[in-house]
Amino acid sequence: MIMEGNINTVWKSCLEHIRSDVNERSFRTWFKPIVPLELKENIMIVQLPSVFFYEYLEKHYVKVLKNTLRKELGPDARLEYRILTTGKNESSKSSTSSKGQNDEIKNPFVIPGIRKIKVEANLMDKYNFEDFIEGDCNKLARSAGLAIAAKPGETAFNPMVVYGKSGLGKTHLVHAIGNLAKNNFPNKRILYVSTEKFTNQVIQSIKTNNTNELVAFYQELDMFILDDIHFLARREKTQEILFHIFNQIHQNGKQIILTSDRPPKDLEGMEDRLISRFKWGLSADLTAPDFETRIAIAQWKLEKEKVEIPFDVLEYICYNIRDNIRELEGLLTSLCFQATVTNSPIDLKLAERVLHQFVEKEDRAISVENIKKLVCESLGLDVESIQGKSRKRDLVSARQIGMYLAKSFTSASYKEIGRSFGGRDHSTVIHACKSIQDQIETNSMFNDKVKRLEKDIQLSFMK
Repeated sequence: MIMEGNINTVWKSCLEHIRSDVNERSFRTWFKPIVPLELKENIMIVQLPSVFFYEYLEKHYVKVLKNTLRKELGPDARLEYRILTTGKNESSKSSTSSKGQNDEIKNPFVIPGIRKIKVEANLMDKYNFEDFIEGDCNKLARSAGLAIAAKPGETAFNPMVVYGKSGLGKTHLVHAIGNLAKNNFPNKRILYVSTEKFTNQVIQSIKTNNTNELVAFYQELDMFILDDIHFLARREKTQEILFHIFNQIHQNGKQIILTSDRPPKDLEGMEDRLISRFKWGLSADLTAPDFETRIAIAQWKLEKEKVEIPFDVLEYICYNIRDNIRELEGLLTSLCFQATVTNSPIDLKLAERVLHQFVEKEDRAISVENIKKLVCESLGLDVESIQGKSRKRDLVSARQIGMYLAKSFTSASYKEIGRSFGGRDHSTVIHACKSIQDQIETNSMFNDKVKRLEKDIQLSFMK
């Protein structure tokens, strides 16, 4: 047996060759932890930290190791492993030997003791593209998701970051992508995990000194879906490990999908190098759906559950639940349940009662200010513009419509209305009301526009 000093010298020389063949991150992760034990003629025996480590080297770096050993020890060089699994050195394994059935593979998603790594996708079957109704609020994200599911890792959308406020369908969309990809490619390893669960795995791996195995597990995925990355803020070690996982998955041409409550550029407490990688692919936002899309979502849900409710009730609900699809669906479920339990018809009276119980409604009393805000929302204008002095035709028309509706639906005087619309006098309001009434009588399209706004007020400000 050659003395220890010699084996260390030989292994050091081997590492120098290996370092020139692999990137620095792979070198530190997969070769630095190897411990040289013995050198017998042309056989080098080394110690590896785990069976998983052994499997990964055999799969990805066996050629690198063989070529390196031949350079140092000659054409007949062989490498044998001793794997440290329980604090004791197990029997030697050559680079061509197979593992026993009881060898333990560390996998954060399965019970230790299973020989072959098995990934459970953690996807929720109920989320699919059929139920993800398309609208202007989600068209880009939905289209990109379909492209990814058809060719994971092969599109320009890698990574894909889906961001938006809570309740707009981020989780639904990424599960739908995963489910469709799984259906298209049954053999691909797809995994959905929340940031909280991922962080807990990192903490556990640090406790047990198994971070290499955790990284190796994730690097084997074909599609990695990480939900709520904004929770990574100020979690330095978790960010560091995610950085290494991200790089390897991306370099392997595999797909990464992330969700957040804000765009990558606005993420706070996050390493710059990680944010820069989040920006490599596509960042697609989900915004609040417009009225028509909310109606379509509600109708689809009711059709699936074979429930019918009057359209005026549906309109009322969709006017009052504007920014959260989850709340909209929950309210419909609650409405149908209460109608069944109380044996009551589903009408506006029941819908109003359920709405007040289900969400905390803001003060929506009919007032000049609230009517002014609603008109601006409906016409895509800001309140300051119609209160200003601009004489642009669209602003003058919106201002006059607001005054007309304020006089129609409130008991405010002309003077009070004029004051609310930028300090105008009562004669301006009188002229506006007359102008709008004349246009209603002579222009059918304008009449429809005003009628639509009147219905909006009736639905939005019902008591």
